[in-house]
Amino acid sequence: MIVIKPSINDIKAYQRGQLPKNAIKLDTPPSIDELTKQASPIAAILCAFLCMTMFIKTIVSHTMVVSILAVISGFIAGFVLLIVHEWLHAIVYPKAAKVTIGKLKGKMMFVALASHPLTRRRFILMSLLPFILGLVPLIIFVITPAEQQVLNGIMFGMAGMGIVSPYLDVYNVITVLKQAHKKDKIMFYEDDIYKIPS
Repeated sequence: MIVIKPSINDIKAYQRGQLPKNAIKLDTPPSIDELTKQASPIAAILCAFLCMTMFIKTIVSHTMVVSILAVISGFIAGFVLLIVHEWLHAIVYPKAAKVTIGKLKGKMMFVALASHPLTRRRFILMSLLPFILGLVPLIIFVITPAEQQVLNGIMFGMAGMGIVSPYLDVYNVITVLKQAHKKDKIMFYEDDIYKIPS
């Protein structure tokens, strides 16, 4: 079940499922601010990848391939699609799970909050599925002729938001891959991630 909340004050209140007794807390940053700080190198790598894509297309085309205003428009469209980003997280959960989607109060950050165990593979899918919102426009950007600067710009702006915005999710996936066995189940509980050995 997916529930929409316009404003969310406390993540913990929406991530209090039934935590099994054998659940083991993973080593994760103690706050969203610390998580953002520790995951920032991932955002930098994703930005560098995008810049490299733009650089290569520009060099190969021998011309400016985007309209700057179109890039800004695409970036804004990508920001609006952040709610879809969270919905893509939510649809991976089984129907029995309650997933709350909303904006964190006082932050320009949307979240999908749930406290339901997932297999490690499903957790990774749930975390990375929103990359679709960046990869599709990036592919369109790459294959669109250089002369179509407006379309290129819109697609590049959308790709920028869609590829960089999941950087916290990538951090969580790396954490799970390092600390959990492939047969473990993974579950958010309050501010933390737990593994549940099989």
